Amino acid sequence: MTTADVEAQRKILNRLRRARGQLEAVIRSVEEGGSCRDVVTQLAAVTSALDRAGFAIVSSAMKDCVAQSDDTAVGDNRDVLTVAELEKLFLMLA
Repeated sequence: MTTADVEAQRKILNRLRRARGQLEAVIRSVEEGGSCRDVVTQLAAVTSALDRAGFAIVSSAMKDCVAQSDDTAVGDNRDVLTVAELEKLFLMLA
């Protein structure tokens, strides 16, 4: 794994951890009878953090795809993604 890959993974994990914290705040707010405005605001923050993490993951896979000159798959033998699969993943987030 290159330094850029490690940095991208670190950023993705930070976004996911932030989303987890925000989701825990939503749960607490609902349990404690928080206001609708606060719950919806917190849910929007969770959604945004998850979307950003998802786009970063797909973007990272697409960069790997572009870097491979004559192969149409991305990843190692455990998780090979074709360009069509990457497109489908991207569209799932859109």
